[in-house]
Amino acid sequence: MRILWGAKTSRTMRVVWALHELGLDYDHRPIESRSGETATDVYTDINPRQKIPCLQDGGLTLAESAGIVTYLGERYGPCTDGNELVPAPNTDERAFYFQWCFFMMTELDAHTLYVLRKHRDLVHLYGDAPNANKHAEEGFAKQVAVVAKAFDDGREYLLGPAFSGADIILESIIGWAIRYEQPVPDALLTYSERVRRRPHFATAYEANYRPNESLPRIAI
Repeated sequence: MRILWGAKTSRTMRVVWALHELGLDYDHRPIESRSGETATDVYTDINPRQKIPCLQDGGLTLAESAGIVTYLGERYGPCTDGNELVPAPNTDERAFYFQWCFFMMTELDAHTLYVLRKHRDLVHLYGDAPNANKHAEEGFAKQVAVVAKAFDDGREYLLGPAFSGADIILESIIGWAIRYEQPVPDALLTYSERVRRRPHFATAYEANYRPNESLPRIAI
């Protein structure tokens, strides 16, 4: 039995989308961050971090969104359209997959957008930190430009011609940045519009952000 815990965040969207791309059935437990649902005894026994998302796959319990996406891609690939979420071992594409995923999870997620979440959305918990927010915004602008530059060669997806789990991570970050009114380079806005046209994006978005929320607009 496969159970996914969590909903309504960019990080949970990554896992929901991967599950849909791979055509995998799952039981969705859409608990929300900072709702009290992640601090129950039942969930704490499952994930002592008290964070979402968390996946239970048979006897395996796994947290951390990028790790879950990678696990699912390696164990259950390919996607329904034949693309592999994680490139084959001993290939350059696989090396770049891990490079980009680690880069995005640190420089674009934890060190910048999540800093803004803590000191803008959650001031009542973490306190006001205008200097930290300023540097987070500057850091995001600098590092997202590095990602945009990768598309100067005309590639369709982050690793080249094929969709991968790295695109799931990147698109979730772009959507997060737009919601936080952070500038996103035109090349990545165009890329985002293209990736969102994948059939499984819309169904995953509905499952993650349900019910009945419309997709945020992207102005190019």
